[in-house]
Amino acid sequence: MQHHRLTLSVNGRDYVLSVAPNQTLLDVLRDDLSLVGTKKGCDEGTCGACTVIMDGRPVLSCMVLAARCGGKAIETIEGLAQNGDLHPLQQAAIEKNAVQCGFCTPGWLLSAKVLLEKQPHPSRQDVRAAIAGNLCRCTGYAKIEEAILAAADAQEK
Repeated sequence: MQHHRLTLSVNGRDYVLSVAPNQTLLDVLRDDLSLVGTKKGCDEGTCGACTVIMDGRPVLSCMVLAARCGGKAIETIEGLAQNGDLHPLQQAAIEKNAVQCGFCTPGWLLSAKVLLEKQPHPSRQDVRAAIAGNLCRCTGYAKIEEAILAAADAQEK
């Protein structure tokens, strides 16, 4: 199997990689770059645990071939906090107890980040639509929604 050489920008850092044609972005992030915050859930695009941001849009990294990501800007959960400071979404998740097992958390945090960048003052319905692809079996979503709305409020101040 012929490998493809590509440059991948992840969390602002460039990596030169050799990837197999069938290798997913999720596997490259976890196995080659040791960025294990992106979770491998269903591995078929239905749970949202593997959500990352690619060129400003949330994507399911288990469904994206790594060979197609050359020149793309990828952001993972590891890139959310800056200079040791939690992102307002991370802080709100803690304050609103929106984290239980934590498996879905990286995915919904990144989906919410994109929402707040595009729509700084979302309604609860906007929040629900933004995280609709992120399955959570622990929190029941109410606390997640509260955390996202609280983060939106915190960014206003």
